[in-house]
Amino acid sequence: MKGLLSEEGVSRCWWCGNDPLYQTYHDHEWGYPVYDDQRLFEKICLEGFQAGLSWITILRKRENFRKAFKDFSIDHVSRMNQRSVERLLKDPGIVRHRGKIESAINNAKRAKELQDSHGSLADYFWQFQPDPSSRPNKITHEFLTSNTTCAESIALSKDLKKRGWKFVGPTTAYAFMQAMGMVNDHLEGCDIREKCHRSG
Repeated sequence: MKGLLSEEGVSRCWWCGNDPLYQTYHDHEWGYPVYDDQRLFEKICLEGFQAGLSWITILRKRENFRKAFKDFSIDHVSRMNQRSVERLLKDPGIVRHRGKIESAINNAKRAKELQDSHGSLADYFWQFQPDPSSRPNKITHEFLTSNTTCAESIALSKDLKKRGWKFVGPTTAYAFMQAMGMVNDHLEGCDIREKCHRSG
């Protein structure tokens, strides 16, 4: 099937290629439902850092990001200040973009507000999960390469921006939904697709 790569008896979505780090991410993380607030916050931040870059670039730097942002503890990041920004701008292990660093700190403060108003980030984010009936019967290469948003990611982006979040456009929101298992966008025929479905 177009878009599938087979290696050592495993069929995978094409986008992870033959990079072992990317394959591990594809096989064990991408598309599995996540309800942990810290992991959700980490991912929405890293998706923001990815803007204009490839995900593999961010994935290769992820451990450095985790060290720099204290494993994306919402409380810790929310307390970062301008001195923290200047320090992080000197860290070669992360993406040194002032606007993106400042947005992560801002978004941590906004995340705490969501936890106060909704009980958890999970409760907030998962209310935007698309109805399964709105999804295609089969996820194809053509669908994935031509659909980078959905009505729910547009709504999520709009609501987050209204609440003061930064670097959360509709495409970023959809990539977040794909990664956190709010949609299962593993290709039909990918060996991981059913595992993600069962884990939900």
